[in-house]
Amino acid sequence: MRALACAVALATLAPASRGAGEAARVGRIAHVVDGDTVEILLNDRRVRVRLAGIEAPTRGKFDALRSRQSLVQLCGGEIATLEPKGRARGGVMPARVTCAGTDAAAEQVRRGMASVSADGSAELHAAEKEARAARRGVWSAQVSATTGAK
Repeated sequence: MRALACAVALATLAPASRGAGEAARVGRIAHVVDGDTVEILLNDRRVRVRLAGIEAPTRGKFDALRSRQSLVQLCGGEIATLEPKGRARGGVMPARVTCAGTDAAAEQVRRGMASVSADGSAELHAAEKEARAARRGVWSAQVSATTGAK
């Protein structure tokens, strides 16, 4: 039953005949699941959306809570614009999400709260390079752990 509900909700976001490049949709962030996943209220349905191109620490990992809190601060309760970036997997739609005019994925990476996945854009890679150099977020712990710096 839950799978059916997810399929119906995703159909309102991205009809099967459309995929990446579909027109942007607007909804309100209803819940921040973790540092790279949100639930968006769209046409009175909750749609689970993953920020395309990034990977945030998962539950139980170092900085997972800080990453989620960062995304809450950035997008929690905000009106968001979605640009689907491919097909949904497991009931989760990958999309570029913009909150209050800010690309949420790029800002999470810039803050050091996520890393760039293999399919990340040049903009995301530049933001990660900046975060690494500044030793922000997840990069501060890795640098300290590998170099012994405090």
